[in-house]
Amino acid sequence: MSEYKPITSGLGALTTVPSAATSTTILAANSKRKGATVVNTDANALCLRLDGGTATTTTGFNVRLVQNAYYEIPFGYTGLVTGIWEADGAGAANVCEFI
Repeated sequence: MSEYKPITSGLGALTTVPSAATSTTILAANSKRKGATVVNTDANALCLRLDGGTATTTTGFNVRLVQNAYYEIPFGYTGLVTGIWEADGAGAANVCEFI
């Protein structure tokens, strides 16, 4: 039986992705990622897609973040995250990737 060892990180990389009404990369694939968070600062909802496909505001998303909502990317997911806002506004996705 193996011993449980929690995953830890001492480095967080901050990025800001301006809102867009077209599918855009929120977080590039990274095999070294240990975790990540996303906060939507736009007044329009942000639809995130976690399988690397093209995000849409209808059925092509996994998570819908309203203004100031916070989301943690699932543990162990190292793939591409895309997103689209329901309308282009003045906000952004504030992203922190832990590596």
